[in-house]
Amino acid sequence: MSIGKEFKEFAMRGNVVDMAVGIIIGAAFGKIISSFVTDVLMPPLGMVIGGTDFTSFKIMLSEPVISGGKVVSPGASINYGNFIQVTVDFLIIAFAIFIMVKMMNRFMKKNDVPVAPPAPPEPSKEELLLTEIRDLLKKN
Repeated sequence: MSIGKEFKEFAMRGNVVDMAVGIIIGAAFGKIISSFVTDVLMPPLGMVIGGTDFTSFKIMLSEPVISGGKVVSPGASINYGNFIQVTVDFLIIAFAIFIMVKMMNRFMKKNDVPVAPPAPPEPSKEELLLTEIRDLLKKN
């Protein structure tokens, strides 16, 4: 079998396609949540703590080098405001996915119909004969 055919079979399996769709939807969902956090949630929160933007919070390690009115090298800084914003993004995304999975599990449980376990198969004639022989040997 050629590599092309093997790859086509692999790529067209149901679970691979489902995974690809999930990743694409997840990426789009992540962008929506990031926009929600950046554009809707953080501005009012910044106003409450003094009208500042979280992304502007940083610790300067060195000042920028300016020569002749031009920035030769930017200053080094630890941008902990960006870290706070990304952490809030993650927490909201994780919570939203948790709620979504919980709802899906609840929906799936309602659709599950309990199935009775299959009855054990009848013993064959040989098994019945061997059982009788065993029982007779135990008596003697």
